[in-house]
Amino acid sequence: MPTCTHCGRENDEASQVCADCGRPLGRPLDASASQGIYTAGNMDQSKYREAAVTEPAVCPECGTKRVAGLPFCPSCGRQVSAQVEGVPCCVKCGTPIVSGAQFCAACGMGVGSSPDGHPRTSAYSTRQAAGLGKIAVLSETGETLESRSLAGSETTIGREGADIEFNDDPFMSPLHAKITAADGNYSLRDLGSRNGTWMFIAEPHRLGDGDLFLIGSQVVLFRRLGYPGPQPPESDATRRMGSLVPSADIARLVQLRSDGSQRDTVHLSPGRNLQIGRESGDWVFPYDPSMSGLHAEVRSEDADFVICDAGSRNGVAVSVRGQVRIEPGVRLLVGDKMIRLEAP
Repeated sequence: MPTCTHCGRENDEASQVCADCGRPLGRPLDASASQGIYTAGNMDQSKYREAAVTEPAVCPECGTKRVAGLPFCPSCGRQVSAQVEGVPCCVKCGTPIVSGAQFCAACGMGVGSSPDGHPRTSAYSTRQAAGLGKIAVLSETGETLESRSLAGSETTIGREGADIEFNDDPFMSPLHAKITAADGNYSLRDLGSRNGTWMFIAEPHRLGDGDLFLIGSQVVLFRRLGYPGPQPPESDATRRMGSLVPSADIARLVQLRSDGSQRDTVHLSPGRNLQIGRESGDWVFPYDPSMSGLHAEVRSEDADFVICDAGSRNGVAVSVRGQVRIEPGVRLLVGDKMIRLEAP
């Protein structure tokens, strides 16, 4: 099954776009798709052509009489368009919707959207969201500016077309992140956003190859290098000059500019801790006013490294990769918005 390189979702073999984040899966499409147009013709629909199609005369949710040509119930907003063997279909192209998908695999239309692409509001959204929790939007000093209830078991956050919208945030992607609530547990997934979704740590975080972390306004990339192989002796037994301590650099930290290019690099070796700050430490950023004097520390633990907050004012955040579990009270940075997950 094709796996989305942006959010990690495994999709059906016939999918052209990711069912979770709506990004193209990089498969060859027909001429219309090469122009950015995804149609039902881009998928093999032969297995659906002979399926029994039924259109109810009344809404199965509330019993309201259906309006001819309208794919939604005029009372409660439930989709009442054609169903294929009981499977809901995309309101734009008619493709059957994969179970749990947020987007049509053929045309990319958001599930629960009207044919013009705008989100459809359900009359039962408040009832469905009851008891699921909410997110608080925080000021720079950590005070709550406003609260938004989670929209359901899955709540998308973004600039446009999301369950919780922040139309005034240019750093937020249209569909930026998704919070899933189930049985009192919460998880978070980035939806292939341009600037990523960041989770502030309360405990030391073990770094993996490719991890990004945020200290002050600096984005830092962690890369594993591995242990160097043995060097053969010189033929004439002449010793090489150079430092013997540390003996091996097995990882490095790379400062990234806003355009993604690399700037400064610091190497890490076993047994060596690295302190980072604005005024003191091994790696200093005197030009970053949002960084504390001593902000964070990267500690060596055998052959691994962990990032720790050194009691900074603004904290340390790590970029969310895949789907991660989150606890109520955790602070998140989505676009330019600092938010906090709150239990019901």
